[in-house]
Amino acid sequence: ELSLGSRGGHPAGPPHPAGGGGSAKSSATVSRNLNRFSTFVKSGGEAFVLGEASGFVKDGDKLCVVLGPRGPEWQENPYPFQCSIEDPTKQTKFKGMKSYIAYKLVPSHTGQQVHRRYKHFDWLYGRLAEKFPVISVPHLPEKQATGRFEEDFISKRRKGLAWWMDHMCSHPVLAQCDAFQHFLTCPSTDEKAWKQGKRKAEKDEMVGANFFLTISVPTGPGASLDLQEVESQVDGFKAFTKKMDESALQLNHTANEFARKQVTGFKKEYQKVGHSFKCLSQAFELDQQAFSAGLNQAIAFTAEAYDAIGDLFADQPRQDLDPVMDLLALYQGHLANFPDIIHVQKGALTKVKESKRHVEEGKMELQKAEGIQERCNIISFATLAEINHFHKIRVRDFKSQMQHFLQQQILFFQKVTQKLEEALHKYDSV
Repeated sequence: ELSLGSRGGHPAGPPHPAGGGGSAKSSATVSRNLNRFSTFVKSGGEAFVLGEASGFVKDGDKLCVVLGPRGPEWQENPYPFQCSIEDPTKQTKFKGMKSYIAYKLVPSHTGQQVHRRYKHFDWLYGRLAEKFPVISVPHLPEKQATGRFEEDFISKRRKGLAWWMDHMCSHPVLAQCDAFQHFLTCPSTDEKAWKQGKRKAEKDEMVGANFFLTISVPTGPGASLDLQEVESQVDGFKAFTKKMDESALQLNHTANEFARKQVTGFKKEYQKVGHSFKCLSQAFELDQQAFSAGLNQAIAFTAEAYDAIGDLFADQPRQDLDPVMDLLALYQGHLANFPDIIHVQKGALTKVKESKRHVEEGKMELQKAEGIQERCNIISFATLAEINHFHKIRVRDFKSQMQHFLQQQILFFQKVTQKLEEALHKYDSV
């Protein structure tokens, strides 16, 4: 088994003289990144590429990247499952001194319900974000300290957690990870088992540089990646995420504005029209002629129809715009993760270019440079697999969300039309 130098830091590997050290030989090593805070260093990507990660990879820890029709992909989860999040309930401890919200989780592969608090989700997110440097772990919906138990907030957070859970279960690597499985299956009442699993996850040695040791990639002819090709694919994806982030932000802003107008403005305007029709019918009622009674009733009914349409407008965003904004929030979290993932990959490519230059200058043995290239290849395979997964899930999510949005819009206008038709028929018998 391997020993880690520092928590989540570089594992103890062969000593590595820094560039410019004592002898002429050591000055030839690929230079280290002196910025300790760079993602490439923090993620362990640098230590791995330089061949400093050493550890024993158990079969259960192995992650496979395979070549699919669109290039590298994570090997699919052979036992796919889903997990519902239901019934947020208020619970108390310390004899009612402290209250919190617990969510009921029912994973389809066990069928056994467990209850988890937001802080459990938060713990899991922290573990996974540290363990998987080139996987986009979905962000959790925000933790709100004040007014935590307002109905609206709780229901909104449950929807956010449901999206989060869907993305966790849909990811071939995250779904099968031990910490996530412990979170889904450990009985809520067994505090001891929960703590044991938690400690085990926190002691996991396959994090940082060692995480990359667990990745196995396609080998053999035609399986190595062309570095320039990888670079252009990653650059293309970087441009894509930037554009998607801008447009998601803009759509979110527009949807928010539109929802606000419907809840306040449109409702008020339609009800103003309704009120004006009502005033007209009241004026007409002053005429006591029997033959005008039908007209007065029809106009009064029209007034009520406009009043009701105003309410329909106010209720509508909950059906169509809010779900779109929930989805955008989740994707904004993913988009915020990708700059770091891309940075790790770019750092690896830089090391390969440096090592090639050193070989040409006679400062490094070819074998060492080949090792660096091979390890960079692993990071490239994993990064491209993650990019591929992101696009696959994105197409799935936006397709279903846009269908839902348009179906709800159609239903809404059908309801409005129905109100107007009912009002129109009231004039038939006048």
